[in-house]
Amino acid sequence: MASQPDTGLPAPGPDGLLRCPWSLTAPEYLPYHDEEWGKPVRTDTGVFEHLCLEAFQSGLSWLTILRKRENFRRAFANFDIETVAHFGPDDLSRLLADTGIVRNRAKIEAVVANARAALGLADGIAAQVWKYSDTAASAPASLADVPSSTPSSKALAKDLRGQGFRFTGPVTAYALMQACGIVNDHLADCVSR
Repeated sequence: MASQPDTGLPAPGPDGLLRCPWSLTAPEYLPYHDEEWGKPVRTDTGVFEHLCLEAFQSGLSWLTILRKRENFRRAFANFDIETVAHFGPDDLSRLLADTGIVRNRAKIEAVVANARAALGLADGIAAQVWKYSDTAASAPASLADVPSSTPSSKALAKDLRGQGFRFTGPVTAYALMQACGIVNDHLADCVSR
């Protein structure tokens, strides 16, 4: 896929329709953009998967995580919260040896801790994060209009940390909100808007 000029404005995709320009910079991005990013995710497993992947992405390229996504799913029992919450030392050793994922001890331990914290949420993790939905936000015209965090993501991050979650700062919380459709940051002229 040809790299698009970095104007931050919507750009035509292979079908001629305008899309968020980041979606045209690597072949894996286009289906992720069109079929998943920003679409409402309301299941606990789906939200937990996105939370874990966004935490692993911290300090790395999202493309790196997207390319390893199936490996992450296999390594973390398809992000089944109950199963991951019961991971022990043998699982930690297995994960640290798994070259198909990002082998960062703190992030791996955070996934297990976050599964345990998610089990403690009375209404589940999906309901917890959807409390921070901001339907009043206006559509960004360009990538320059897309924030890295918002007051809502800061509040969500504080709430999650208070519940025992790790690797859930305001930027990670906002990326989770974007990925799960809690906010819609497709550009105003994007076909997916």
